[in-house]
Amino acid sequence: MNEPDNRPEPEALLAEASREGRGRLKIFLGAAPGVGKTYSMLEAARERRTAGLDVAVGVVETHGRAETERLAGGLEIIPRRRVLYRGRFLSEMDVDAILKRRPGLVLVDELAHTNVPESRHPKRWQDVEELIGAGIDVYTTLNIQHLESLNDVVARISGVRVRETVPDRVVELADEIELIDLPPDELIERLREGKVYVQEQIARAIQNFFSKGNLTALRELAMRVAADRVDAQMMAHMKSHAIPGPWPTQERILVCVNESPVAGVLVRAAKRAADRGRFPWIAVHVVTPASESLPEAAKDQIAETLRLAETLGGEVASLNAESRIAQEILAFARSRNVSRIVVGRPRMRTLSARFFRENVANEIIRAARDFEVTVIASDAARARRDKVRAPHLFPTWEAEAYGVATVAVLASSAIGAAVHRALPVESLSLLYLASVIALATRYGLWPSIYASVLSFLAYNYFLTEPYYTFSVHSETVVRTLFLYLAVAIATGNLAARLRAQVKAQRNIARRTVALYDFSRKIASAASLDDVVWAAVHHVASTLNCSSLILGPGPDGQLTILGGYPPEDQLEAKDRGAAEWAWEHGEIAGWGSPTLPASSWLFLPLKTAHGREGLLGVSFARSQPLAPDERRLLEALVDQVAIAVERTRLAADMEETRLLSETERLRAALLSSVSHDLRTPLVSIIGAASGLLEADEALGPSGRVAMAETIRDEGERLNRYIQNLLDMTRLGYGALQVRRDWVDMREVVGRAVRQLRRRLAGHTLAIELPRDLPMAAGDPVLLEQVIANLLDNAAKYAEAGTEIAVSGRVEAGQLHLSVRDEGPGIPVEDRARVFDMFYRVRAGDAQRAGTGLGLAICKGIVEAHGGEITIGTGSGGRGTAITVKLPLAPEVPKKATAEP
Repeated sequence: MNEPDNRPEPEALLAEASREGRGRLKIFLGAAPGVGKTYSMLEAARERRTAGLDVAVGVVETHGRAETERLAGGLEIIPRRRVLYRGRFLSEMDVDAILKRRPGLVLVDELAHTNVPESRHPKRWQDVEELIGAGIDVYTTLNIQHLESLNDVVARISGVRVRETVPDRVVELADEIELIDLPPDELIERLREGKVYVQEQIARAIQNFFSKGNLTALRELAMRVAADRVDAQMMAHMKSHAIPGPWPTQERILVCVNESPVAGVLVRAAKRAADRGRFPWIAVHVVTPASESLPEAAKDQIAETLRLAETLGGEVASLNAESRIAQEILAFARSRNVSRIVVGRPRMRTLSARFFRENVANEIIRAARDFEVTVIASDAARARRDKVRAPHLFPTWEAEAYGVATVAVLASSAIGAAVHRALPVESLSLLYLASVIALATRYGLWPSIYASVLSFLAYNYFLTEPYYTFSVHSETVVRTLFLYLAVAIATGNLAARLRAQVKAQRNIARRTVALYDFSRKIASAASLDDVVWAAVHHVASTLNCSSLILGPGPDGQLTILGGYPPEDQLEAKDRGAAEWAWEHGEIAGWGSPTLPASSWLFLPLKTAHGREGLLGVSFARSQPLAPDERRLLEALVDQVAIAVERTRLAADMEETRLLSETERLRAALLSSVSHDLRTPLVSIIGAASGLLEADEALGPSGRVAMAETIRDEGERLNRYIQNLLDMTRLGYGALQVRRDWVDMREVVGRAVRQLRRRLAGHTLAIELPRDLPMAAGDPVLLEQVIANLLDNAAKYAEAGTEIAVSGRVEAGQLHLSVRDEGPGIPVEDRARVFDMFYRVRAGDAQRAGTGLGLAICKGIVEAHGGEITIGTGSGGRGTAITVKLPLAPEVPKKATAEP
């Protein structure tokens, strides 16, 4: 059962099978722009074409470099698609054309590129995923600063945060990574020669991103990413081909952890060695059936050591083995391609331990022919104290266990003697064997061995001739007796081991179920309050105690975030213990060495980013926590800390998003105000100045014209301010709709009169039937909707074109449409034009406008219980915006009779 398994790992075979039918991806990786990634990609592609492969260019950015353009010139280039964006045409890679053409190899430059909005995929790396999924090989280029996991690292190194990133999983998809390396001095020289940036940008680039120190650090990052990926590919190959290893490539340390106090020394030594060589390390502990019988202090020592390894940045692994622990460790080391194993110096062993416990360190040193083994010794005094001992010969319940064993053997003897007199049989020893198995299952190994020896004697005394004596006259009987003794001891040992395993699995299952239930509860908790409530309730019910969580309040002071049963106050001594635990990041309070007079035990909720709060527990009993309870509590503390951190990170992300959105809206509002307030004010000031300074030559008609200009621009300014006010009221839900019977013909008429000068350059067609029914709504607000729609149409439609207003009843609603013959709104933008300041975000500076008009129309119409939609105008030209309003209830007869 412990023999090495030389078969390929199923997961590795499945991973290889999943790649069948997919194209191969090769990434040309560089530390910075200008190292020659595109040039190397083109050279490799030309070699593949010379070898007979069908090669095409999907997209290659030459950046005006003559040598790169010459290399690209000899390859087939698939035309890019042209996309209209922000008033100008941009070119993007045509994924559909590549899929239709289906070359054997396609070149896709700049993997981190962001596509034009409304493209099939927002990112170019998603285009590449689709291409390799269709079975097309892809060559692509990537700079190390665009890798998602290194984005923050690169920002700290260079002071420049790159916005376009590629997920790490895309790099993991690569079948091959070729590192394009160039020493920093050579790259800076290329930069000075103008081969990377234009002359105006060279000096700034050298002073900032392209400094020698930055380039050296980025170069090291690129080399490490390439090395890690190659190492992962090598390990996958070893697993899929059942290569036992290790292969001496990348250094990797494995440190063996057990209950010895020196285990912490081993972990720290492995950490220091890994830091010096900058390679990964693993801390491993082997769980055996005897693990549950270890003293509680030893179990705590193992848990603390593994937690230390995790805190220091190592990988933690737990293995399971029936026996032959050293062989299990060596098999794991080979599977992980470990090069060095760190073990503690073999400890002093008692006489019994030499027979009952495996000397793991010596066995690893003897059998680890393929590994470098580092043996670390503790100080002599600790070595004398820390002896390896065999399991206790007599358990704590020896009186009960050995008494029951004696009674069971005597009962088996009585039953056997009675049966033997009535019906002599040769297999009465099975009665004793059944007792031995039952005792081993109930009490363990040593009571079963005692029962085996006692039943051996009883069987000889009561059931073998001559009876009632220990004498044996037959050689056959002697062999039978000793064979029974051997079988009884072996069977009892197996039953006792099975009992230990069942007990261990029961304890593990109990802890696992408790942790799983808690993780399931907090997984669905969206807010901090939900996480706190789930945590305190689960801890209280699991450990049968009171619990609470404390965290920093707005003023930085510790406050109670939640408790079960509900608790909002702490006594002075309890608060002192909590504040000490928070300040020092250590356990304090009841049952701890610090401030034990407190009735609460406070445990810090610590994560990699710091302290998140405190978990407090209070028990009604005076006895200290059992070790199993302490370990379960510590595991729950870790999960609570991660859950609290998750909610805080989510809140920080939401706050960042809101700040970003607020800043965007602020910039848009400032841009809008600077234009749409200033334009009418300039007209008003100019006209008013003209009136004040005008001479007689201006005449009455000129004065009237200037006065009308002031009035019209004032009305325009009033509409703009009204839009801002209405948008604010809509945002806060304060817009009040005063419903009444509304004649939409009158509403349209008032809106047209309000905009008569605005509409003077267009042909206005009003197509409202005389029997058009009334709508239910607020006439003032609906007039503003129609005015905004007419103003929008006049703004974008060319002078002399027609603007039409029509109405009809359809599906029990009143449909009012405003059509123009302007450039129209693209289908992909029709849902976005109802967003605030959309025009400003789109960067359209050709037309004046705030980007609020349609947003306000949508808010007002929806407040009326209606709907607003956008379509194409008549003849496929222009825009048609339709407002759908509920019809007014039937007008009472009395109201219709009045004039």
